[in-house]
Amino acid sequence: MGLFEDYFVAPIMEKTGYNIVNTLVYVAIAVVAVYLIFQIFRKYKVSIDKQFFWGTLTFVLFGSTARVVTDAVDGGVFTPVTPLHQLVLDSGIYKYGFLTATPGIYVVVAAIFLSTFAILHYIKRKELLPYVGLALFAFNFILLIPFMQYAWLAIPVLIMAGIPAYLIYRKYGAEGAAVVCGHALDGAATFIIIDVFPMFSGKSYFEQHVLSRAVGDLFNTYLTFYFLKVAIATAAVYLAEKEKIKDDEKIFLFLVIAIVGLAPGIRDLLRMVCGT
Repeated sequence: MGLFEDYFVAPIMEKTGYNIVNTLVYVAIAVVAVYLIFQIFRKYKVSIDKQFFWGTLTFVLFGSTARVVTDAVDGGVFTPVTPLHQLVLDSGIYKYGFLTATPGIYVVVAAIFLSTFAILHYIKRKELLPYVGLALFAFNFILLIPFMQYAWLAIPVLIMAGIPAYLIYRKYGAEGAAVVCGHALDGAATFIIIDVFPMFSGKSYFEQHVLSRAVGDLFNTYLTFYFLKVAIATAAVYLAEKEKIKDDEKIFLFLVIAIVGLAPGIRDLLRMVCGT
């Protein structure tokens, strides 16, 4: 129990970030979960197409914004500026804990997504999936708007994410662009929030993930991390297109890779904008 607490419980409760042990375990669990989900979708003849791809990404937006609301509540930034905000605070739904922090928030969002998808699949209304995801996202985003005191710093992040995404879009289409955009957004947000943001806010942040922290420490700047993320994501799209794999496998692969970049990218961007 001592090892479990040291490597899994303490990093969450003490907010010290990831370590090599929990990183490897979480990656292993994620790989197995992704494989099982793909096999289940195939068994029940779920169409893994472009509609599924974009519908799923709306739930990533929901999960990331929910995580930022938790950060804002925990950091004291989230205040009762409206009756709705007071209601949210009184509910305790966004209180920092195992289900609202990483990695628990991924499990919660995945459960909500799979439940929603199962219901829509059963009633044959899968086209409603993105609207459900966007509605959940919009609720959290609206909650955060009053606290976006550093919104202007989102501009360089979005430009740094948009340029490589546009270049990929011209050659490989929207899904490939989403993959690169997600990782470029993550890299750009990490660079701006760690290297630039402290100069304007007086607040300092650190990278929680083991590998990305090592890259930033090695070169003493997270700009290198941004270029590395763009390069790896671009290579992944290129190889997937070159291998000519089945459409459903390619879409699912693109979706998984996009989520890995987009989820922390959106969270970091909004967390910086809100100063939490």
